[in-house]
Parts: sequence; structure tokens; C-alpha cells
Amino acid sequence: MEQNKRTEKLSFVFVHGTAGWGSYDERYQKMPYWGMRGGDLMTYLRERGYDCHAASVSPSGSAWDRACELYAQIFGTRVDYGRCHSRTYGHERFGRDYSFRPLIPDLSEETRLVLIGHSFGGTAARMFAELLAHGDEAERAANEEDISPLFLGGRQERIHSVVCIAAAMNGNSTFDMTSDPEFDPDAVPVPFWTRLFEKRMAKALAKENAGINPQDSADYDMQIDHARSLNQRMKALPFVFYFSVPCCYTVKQGDGFVPEKGMEPFFLMRSYQLGQYTGTTKGGMRIDRQWLRNDGRVNTISETAPIGEKSRMLDRDHIEKGIWNIFPVYHGDHMSLQGGMLHKNDIRGFYQDLLELISSL
Repeated sequence: MEQNKRTEKLSFVFVHGTAGWGSYDERYQKMPYWGMRGGDLMTYLRERGYDCHAASVSPSGSAWDRACELYAQIFGTRVDYGRCHSRTYGHERFGRDYSFRPLIPDLSEETRLVLIGHSFGGTAARMFAELLAHGDEAERAANEEDISPLFLGGRQERIHSVVCIAAAMNGNSTFDMTSDPEFDPDAVPVPFWTRLFEKRMAKALAKENAGINPQDSADYDMQIDHARSLNQRMKALPFVFYFSVPCCYTVKQGDGFVPEKGMEPFFLMRSYQLGQYTGTTKGGMRIDRQWLRNDGRVNTISETAPIGEKSRMLDRDHIEKGIWNIFPVYHGDHMSLQGGMLHKNDIRGFYQDLLELISSL
């Protein structure tokens, strides 16, 4: 066992959130998603000896589609969304070919993967781990000779850790409050100018969603009821280390929570609304006052651990596999641990500490 551990090589794969981008995108050269205004985090970490890579997955695609894209990038093959899945949701089965430019050029049998997902990238990372371990029964039944190895499963030994940063693991009450007839988001008092930033954000997200089947999208997967359904499948694997980093940048005011000074202006309006909404999902789950604290885009409680999964607060001296190790709540908004959009935040120390901790396991 010790000999195997010494020959292992950890490769850290960073997975962006909705409307995000990675190293395969030209945009990354101008503004790296990982690091943002503080400079490319991947370069910083590589200079310190860590093998780090920024994946590029569909900005608005479902967790399934993103997992398929991750597999193709990491293992250097053509994206295969699955015969059954592509027929069900009405899109092409095959996508981009990464055979000539894999994400990890020196990937070997000794390489073990550490998946670090921000926001919906966390859900994509969990789906990737689930498929790599267990595959998919429907795809196995629908294919005979040309099935992607991803859907066969049985490759769980390739995964070392999964890290979810500000990830809506239990969904996002945004989608419930906007469809709840008993709650009017527009009635929540907000500074008038915040609506302008929210409108810009909504326009950008609508552009990313154009042409995508609504039920095969990130927005659908982040609905609380559907997130619960996904969680029934994506159980923590007993041989993988799991970590989560919840974020919060709101304070209690009256009966709700409001954003703190310094939150990204693009998040302010939504933060005010999330900080006021309680209700019940169509599936009957109660969204109570525990859901009011947020980071501007996601409810903080949803970022801790999937409901029903074993979890504990991080104890650096006693980290177990198959259980969610929850970091202390990070004092920052939804993009703080990306380096900040308009408000620059130095995140290099945080990630160096994170990778050092994982490398020590």
C-alpha cells in the first residue's frame, strides 16, 4: 500500500461554474476564470509543484453533459454524450475531439484525479466521479459495441478527491422563488441600481441557455427537487475524499438577510431576494429560514453537503474517505474564491493550503 502511494501522481482538475470558461477557451487568456483579476491560479500553483489544469465544459449544460466533456478532455478522446441520453434530449451524440490536445498530456495509470468544482462545477465533478465508478445502466443497455468507457464504470481507483466550492449541492432556491405564486421577488426592496446589474447577468445567462433543452441544463439540475433526485444517484464513494467550502456574504437584518458591503454588484439583487424567501418546492420540500443566508447566488446551507450524506466539520488531523469534510464558511461572495470579478481577492494562499492538505493524504 505504501509503495502504491509513493508512485501515485495527483493531477488537479478545476471545473468552472455556469457561464464560466476554462483553458480551452480564448477568453481564459484574457481573464482566467481561476484567479480572475489576480492572475492565472493554474500558473501560480504549477510553479509550486502542483499539476493543475482548468477544464472547459458547457457553460449552461447539464451535469451529465459536463461529465462527458470532462471525461473526453481528461482521457484524450472524443466527447460521447451517450446514445440513450442524446436521443432523449435531442442533441448530437458526439462532440469535440480532444485526442490531439488532452487536458493532462502526461496522464498515466498512476495518475489519480482531484476534481475541484466551483458552483455548478461541483455538481459536474460529482457526476463525473459517479459515472467513472458506476457507469450508466441505460447506456449499457442502449449500446453494444461503441459504448464510451465512461458508461461502463469500474474505474473508481482513478479518483482521489472531490472538492466542491460554493456549489449548490442541494439546489438553489432562486428557481423556486421565481415560480412560487405566493412570493413576488420584485416586491423585495432593493437599491434601484442593482436591477441594472441583474439585468445584465440575466441577459448573459439567457444567451448561454439559447438552444439547450431546458431539462438537459444546469438550471434544471439546480432546481431543488431535481438536485435531490440527482443526489440519490451521486452518493459519496467510500474510497474518495470529499471536501466542501461554503461561502456567505450576508448579515441578518429584520426577518431576513441582506448582502454585506463589498458584494459583487451583479449579485446584490438576487442576494436580497434569496435572503427573504421561504416556501415549499413543488416536490414538497420546505425551504425554511436556514436557506436565507447566501453568497449572492447560492444558499449557503446548500453548499455544505448533500442532504442525508455523512458529513463533519473539517478536522485536518482526522480526514476520512466517503464523508463530506466541511471547511469553515468562507467570508466572501459567490466569486470571491475565483479571485473576484470587480472586487479583487487574493486566493493564492487558500488554494495552496487546500492542495497541500490534499497532497498530504
